[in-house]
Amino acid sequence: MTAATASEPWSQALRVASLPTRKPTRFSIRPAPAMLREIAAALDLTSLSKLSFSGEIRPLGPDYWELAGRLGATVVQPCVVTLAPVTTRIDEDVRREFRRDLPQFEAGSEVEMPADDTLEELGDSIDPGRVMVEALALALPLFPRAPGAELERASFTEPGKQPLSDDDVKPFAALQELRDKLSGDKG
Repeated sequence: MTAATASEPWSQALRVASLPTRKPTRFSIRPAPAMLREIAAALDLTSLSKLSFSGEIRPLGPDYWELAGRLGATVVQPCVVTLAPVTTRIDEDVRREFRRDLPQFEAGSEVEMPADDTLEELGDSIDPGRVMVEALALALPLFPRAPGAELERASFTEPGKQPLSDDDVKPFAALQELRDKLSGDKG
């Protein structure tokens, strides 16, 4: 195992050259409270608790490894409407494949994204700590809402004028209304 980096103190990097090539290497990560606060700050969470990530790293070939694990966490984020705390439980399976000699592309070139988003370049190490934080970030609700929180409609216009509604600014609303009127006239 290597020391954690200053930018990623949750790092748990395992050197590939030190991993057994005939059996899986098991890991279990349960960060201490101070580390939970650092991860929460890095991900803009109100709080983070019960974070755990356990699984194994398996050799699938000489330059081909798989990390498979189970991520669990309880996160608190502010509601996007009211800013009230919203608690979410996350339980997800996580899988990454690490391979050497992935195709290299020139910077700025256009490349179609591969369908397999679990594939990563195999370097000198595989870092379950980094994968844990990345998987947690991807699993977070994008727009957490407190129960019953709804956006209110607001109308702004000059005095004496009719405010625009959401339906008024839809580009084909008037055409649909005209079509409906015309089809009603024929009947």
